[in-house]
Amino acid sequence: MPNPAREPTFLPLTMAAAGSAADDTADPLARDSAQAVQHRARTANAAAADCWTALVAGCTSGRQTLINELHHLSLATSQYAGTRWWLSHGSVHRRRVVAAEGRIDDAVRDGDGAEFAEAFVGYDQAVATVVAHVQSRLGSVAQ
Repeated sequence: MPNPAREPTFLPLTMAAAGSAADDTADPLARDSAQAVQHRARTANAAAADCWTALVAGCTSGRQTLINELHHLSLATSQYAGTRWWLSHGSVHRRRVVAAEGRIDDAVRDGDGAEFAEAFVGYDQAVATVVAHVQSRLGSVAQ
């Protein structure tokens, strides 16, 4: 039986931030949106683990699945952040998320494990920062 503590985690910051956001809000819409990010983060993390295994083994399976799941996570994050903020004040964050997603895509296509791992650190940090910022913003509005 697999030990969850031994399975690779590629999005620990994002999963923690989304979980915290989902648990800490009383607003049902914000909670649902944060839970969507959390779900997408888990799914993307599983796809990343599968893709990582394929990269290490020299296979090409799972690559498109990962790219699709990252896109879904980025989309869920933008919806959680809100279109208005995402396209205006959050544009710096949006560009970081998009650039990091692109780096992962390049690493996957090149089969570069080192770049893959490094790109995931940037992507995880970029998405988690957005979630934490939105959670902070929602908290300050409610107070």
